[in-house]
Amino acid sequence: MASQPMTKSYCFSEYDPLQQVIVCSPQHMTIRDVINDTQEHFLDEGINVGRAIQQHTAFINTLRQYGITVHLLPYYKKFPEQVFTRDIGFTIGPTIFVAEMASKVRQGEENILKEWLEDEAISYYNLIGERIEGGDVIVDKETIYIGLSQRTTRRAVEHLQTLLTQFKVIAIPFKARYLHLDCVFNVISPDVALVFPEALTQENMALFASKYELIEVTKEEQFTLGTNVLAIGNNRILSLPVNKQVNKALRARGFEVIEINLSEIIKSGGSFRCCTLPIIRGSDNP
Repeated sequence: MASQPMTKSYCFSEYDPLQQVIVCSPQHMTIRDVINDTQEHFLDEGINVGRAIQQHTAFINTLRQYGITVHLLPYYKKFPEQVFTRDIGFTIGPTIFVAEMASKVRQGEENILKEWLEDEAISYYNLIGERIEGGDVIVDKETIYIGLSQRTTRRAVEHLQTLLTQFKVIAIPFKARYLHLDCVFNVISPDVALVFPEALTQENMALFASKYELIEVTKEEQFTLGTNVLAIGNNRILSLPVNKQVNKALRARGFEVIEINLSEIIKSGGSFRCCTLPIIRGSDNP
């Protein structure tokens, strides 16, 4: 645990009102080493960095319009995936956990987060030796779902359960080609979740169906990261305009869908949830 005094952090869900979040501009975004199917698809086309920066800036401005405090991490040329701040850490309850990255192209990003947290006098728990990434961690009150992927190990899940005795930590295996759990499953309210059934086991689909009304995402909209929306509270969801079926289904269930174009950023395999590391959620935090 870092030695600095605790500055308030608080997160018990994926859908309580978002108050403070960490992001990073895609100033050096590129597909350097292919690390997922989406990057392989767009490898020849590449990423227009100027357009990615414009889209990311519009995204940040939208968050600020809704009263959300946005913290920007410094960016470095040696880290082409820094825009995906979700993976380098996650907040559960009052604790910010700093992850250990699995992919070589991303190793070292954790140090940038730790330096920022220390400068801000924010306490954190460093998960050294336990390979885990925040894209596999989904929090819903007393339950924490953690995807078993090429980036997150069962040992890390077991370690978190020993640290978080007041929570129920559930390991969720899924098809490895889909990178992180939030690419195939996302809880967006106490009663509703987005899911791509093809990637998950029947057992876990039954579990999710027992707890949520499931909006099933098509294969086409999974590829354009239809599950990787960002709930900012009060039934507001940030989503890509290209995912028309997902957005229609959300609106039919009473959600306000705020469409923002991240067409360049999703070429690297992440969308709104991937681009955000919430550190405070909820209007009633202590």
